[in-house]
Amino acid sequence: MTSQICIIIAILVYLLGMIYIGISYSKKNTQADEFYLGGRKLGPLVTAMSAEASDMSSYLLMGLPGLAYISGLADVGWTAIGLALGTYFNWLLVSKRIRRYSSKLGAITIPEFFAKRYGDEKHILTCIAALIIVIFFVPYTASGFAACGKLFSTLFGMNYMTAMLLSAAVIVLYCTLGGFLAVSTTDLIQSITMTVALLIVVGFGAIATGGFDTVAENAGELPGYLSMVQTYVADTGSAKPYTPLMMASMLAWGLGYFGMPHILLRFMAIEDENKLKISRRIATVWVVISMAVAVLIGVIGYSMSKVGIIPMLEGNNSETVIIQIASALSAHGVIPALIAGVILAGILAATMSTADSQLLAAASSISQNLVQDFGRKKLDTKTSLLIARITVIVISLIAVLIARNPNSSIFTIVSFAWAGFGAAFGPVVLLALFWKRSNKQGALAGMIAGGIMVFAWKYGIATLGGVFAIYELLPAFIVALIVNVVVSLLTAAPAGEIVKTFEEVNSTNN
Repeated sequence: MTSQICIIIAILVYLLGMIYIGISYSKKNTQADEFYLGGRKLGPLVTAMSAEASDMSSYLLMGLPGLAYISGLADVGWTAIGLALGTYFNWLLVSKRIRRYSSKLGAITIPEFFAKRYGDEKHILTCIAALIIVIFFVPYTASGFAACGKLFSTLFGMNYMTAMLLSAAVIVLYCTLGGFLAVSTTDLIQSITMTVALLIVVGFGAIATGGFDTVAENAGELPGYLSMVQTYVADTGSAKPYTPLMMASMLAWGLGYFGMPHILLRFMAIEDENKLKISRRIATVWVVISMAVAVLIGVIGYSMSKVGIIPMLEGNNSETVIIQIASALSAHGVIPALIAGVILAGILAATMSTADSQLLAAASSISQNLVQDFGRKKLDTKTSLLIARITVIVISLIAVLIARNPNSSIFTIVSFAWAGFGAAFGPVVLLALFWKRSNKQGALAGMIAGGIMVFAWKYGIATLGGVFAIYELLPAFIVALIVNVVVSLLTAAPAGEIVKTFEEVNSTNN
């Protein structure tokens, strides 16, 4: 009982801190661009950590460790490498260009950037992009709510739905009050909390099992568990070859970064584009270390199960490994229990830092892009902010309905939404920034093709098995890129004014 009280205290302090930040920033949102983009006032540290915290959702502390626990290093290892490479190249290639381009065009959302980049006065691109954001962000947000529900139900025996609704309410509260600045500031705090949680778990787990040598010995007893060219199959207790095609499939996770609206918005929001180099270094180092530690937690977790410190986990329950470790830590006294509370707050941080960013991006898509841009209904500032906040609440309610099944896999949901954004937006963003011949017909066709191919591959082609059983992002990204280029070349070249703006932006983009 004492340990649970200490854990609850630590979590409550964290949650109340997030709400306080939302309230403190609520009075600073007097314009739509401040609510959605913070008035482009973010510093390099907040930009870097906010981008990566909003990127590393619940799959960092639940999905990745769970996958490593159940199947070993190959799947999760190649995924982590792909994400690390994607992070670096997204900051290197995209961040400065999209910051400069969006500022010149006066765009405060990704759909608006597409429309102004391609001179789409009818806002067809805006409409399609906004719909894609809503389609893929709702289940993405649902995965975050599900992670919170699993956390509290596993730890305290709470009803899953009650736990999920409580967590969702806190996220919605500070997001609707504080907007982008509150979300970005809380993301910085959440990234620190996540880091502390990861390091504590690794240290405790290694000590509890007898050291890293014991961890490696226990893991090494499973065929293919510690290999990057084989993977462990828990159902059969045997190893399966990890082919080059499977490696490429998992590395393709990195392609998703080029199309993530909530990450691209951080690039657009930094106060000084010349500080993006600092942000890139901070972000890349943090991502590499945090993912490596997350994978290690999964391996340590298996060893802890083997020696009886935590239960043996099967199937999607493997995603609760960090919760089980924190629970084991809390049994060692008041101080360890408070530390366990920090670990669990880290899981909430990982979840909230992504869910809040997704809610804000989805809200801007509906209230700003669909209602005002596509619907051509100009609203005053007060009404615009009201609609944005109502939108956050409505989307959250839909996400809660999707997440009502406690047996859903966080990693699976996140991977599908990630593929959707990567394929639909990634090629459009890259071509918009680097190819002046790209036009609105190509962008529209590529966007639609990418989104459709994600569904078609996952629920159709991939079911054929064999070489087709790969991550849907890879083929969908390639198809979307080809369609964008081909359609652009087969249709009229962009207007002279559009090309001129492109050349002005890129002529000084070193």
